[in-house]
Amino acid sequence: MSSTTITDWKEIQDLYPINEEMIWLNNCGTTPCNVNTIRSVQEYLEGYSRRGGLTDVRRYPTVKHTIRKIIAGLVNCDVEELSLIHHTNEGMNFISMGFQLKSGDEILLLENEYPSNVYPWEHWKEKGVSLGFIPMANTPDEFLENLKRSVTSKTKVVSLSAVHWCTGMPFPLEEIGNFLDEQGIEFVLDGAQGVGLVPIDVRKMKLKYVAFPAWKWLLGPLGLGVLYIREDRLDRLSFPFKGTSSVSNDEVYLPYRGELKTGTDRYEISTVNFIDWVYFQSSLEMLFKIGFHSAMERVYELADYLGEGMKNIGFQLEMDHFPDYKTGIVVGTKEGIPMDELVSYLKKHGVMCALRLGKVRFSPHIYNRKDQLDRVVQLLGSFSG
Repeated sequence: MSSTTITDWKEIQDLYPINEEMIWLNNCGTTPCNVNTIRSVQEYLEGYSRRGGLTDVRRYPTVKHTIRKIIAGLVNCDVEELSLIHHTNEGMNFISMGFQLKSGDEILLLENEYPSNVYPWEHWKEKGVSLGFIPMANTPDEFLENLKRSVTSKTKVVSLSAVHWCTGMPFPLEEIGNFLDEQGIEFVLDGAQGVGLVPIDVRKMKLKYVAFPAWKWLLGPLGLGVLYIREDRLDRLSFPFKGTSSVSNDEVYLPYRGELKTGTDRYEISTVNFIDWVYFQSSLEMLFKIGFHSAMERVYELADYLGEGMKNIGFQLEMDHFPDYKTGIVVGTKEGIPMDELVSYLKKHGVMCALRLGKVRFSPHIYNRKDQLDRVVQLLGSFSG
């Protein structure tokens, strides 16, 4: 399979029935399904209905290998370093429960972080480990300085998002990773708002642990995620939940065994939600064929187009604070406009967006059209509050 250059995105737009119903601009929240993926799932279910687990339609080993191979290429890791889990929160719990910290140590998190990268760390407080929060900033460079000032000799783990979910600001992950690596501090990444939106290279960024969902920028199903643990860190972690699929040669049930699988897929624990795997394979194959870089550039193009339209009618945008850092998330506000009422107004008119920290947040994807964005700007301009 090879990627292709797309100059006319109509073919992709036509794959998404949601475009006939509404303007979906909350892709950093959840993403809709396309007709090719529906067909793939239907084909699998048809095969399963006739031959059960013996069906030759979308076989387990092939689907797993395809998903891991595409993701490994996207983030620059080995396939054995990836596990298919349920969501970011599960992955963060696996990582957090695996660390061996002691009383007096410190974990640093992000101010106003999404709960999936906060709650999994709270159990450490009962063990005498403190949780600190790095102050947010208006620019990536300012945030890097905030992080450096926050680190102390007690800091053992820093867990951050790739992109701030409320402002759309991407963080300078390579600079952060190199700094933390020099300090001997473990770097954990919540990749929910990053993987598929901004370049993530786990080698260059010195990332040892990453968790992210399928259903945002990778256009996959709800309830499926990915866990990356670097090979040299895998056996350093305590293994919190041992299941049937955690051990080597897992298809042989007796005698019981203590030897875990050598790869990160030991975290798949037991029977997987395979229909979601079929869904995810379909969406990843589409993105791979398009080219992840091309998809990211298209998202940036749409975000910039929407942002310009919003500025022309008086909106102030978060992305203007970091013009040299591309993001596909457009967050804005306008003086005198109640943002909660504006978001409700847009939803009543078929525009799906979100309210974050008192501002309206839009996140287009490759299936969105520019005339849809023109309609959004028109609605924004017509809202009087």
